[in-house]
Amino acid sequence: MFDKRKAKELVLGCLIADSYCLGSHWIYDEKELKNLPTNWEELSNAHSIWHKGKKAGEFTHYGDQLYFLYQYVSENDEFDVEKYIHFWKEKMENYDGYIDGATRTTIENLNQNQAIPCGSTSTDISVIGRIAPLLLVSKTKVQFLQNVEKYVRATHNSNIVVEGAKFFAKVLVDVLDDIEMMESIKERKDEFSSAIQKYVNDGLSSIDDETFDAIRAFGPACGIDEAFSGVIHLLGKYTNFKEALIKNAQAGGDNSARAMIVAMFFIARYGLKVIPKNLTKIKVQIDIS
Repeated sequence: MFDKRKAKELVLGCLIADSYCLGSHWIYDEKELKNLPTNWEELSNAHSIWHKGKKAGEFTHYGDQLYFLYQYVSENDEFDVEKYIHFWKEKMENYDGYIDGATRTTIENLNQNQAIPCGSTSTDISVIGRIAPLLLVSKTKVQFLQNVEKYVRATHNSNIVVEGAKFFAKVLVDVLDDIEMMESIKERKDEFSSAIQKYVNDGLSSIDDETFDAIRAFGPACGIDEAFSGVIHLLGKYTNFKEALIKNAQAGGDNSARAMIVAMFFIARYGLKVIPKNLTKIKVQIDIS
């Protein structure tokens, strides 16, 4: 059984990371990023048209979907993917934020009564940053990995994304067991395909590079073939969570997807003490008791 308090801390950390990235999320133009009228030390209003009207402390659609999963598992003692996906569908059909392609396609498939899992084939990495709530309803490491695959396939029925999620899930469990993160990353990669190994190796090779340059070189978009190596770069380069958040956000693109995964590992290792107090003023709170 996983420590429920720690699992809730992970959820809260991921929500804060997403909220922090709201201000610059999905801004790709390098000149615009470098001249963005924002205070990088604070939570900010959204500047992207995709989140128009969202205010500091709110979430992107990633954070909102993470919170929906947290709501579901808080009310249930297990992760039943069929019950969950209908719960999620109702939430998303009444959602006033951005509806991404994975969500839109999954809802279409559900409306056509396709067999579950009938998620999209999206290779968007963001779903991996939403797995922390599953620790609350997973009694063993094996069950956690099973729940991760069910959850990912529910909306992102892509083998490479499932594989990437299992990689990060295994490393996360190692860190929760007090195994050193970079040691786990380097050892776990050999359990996976050549694609995952390349993502990890490329990320590790970039640790001495400037983060803006490294992430722009990998590609700042949401696809796993771009974002995975960027996440490894951030995990390998920084020991200060605030610095990692700022440098990642300043690189733009799908910075929230990267930040939410990074947050899981910082909180797993160091706890909530790494989060600056002024970044904790988000629109919902998690009861850590």
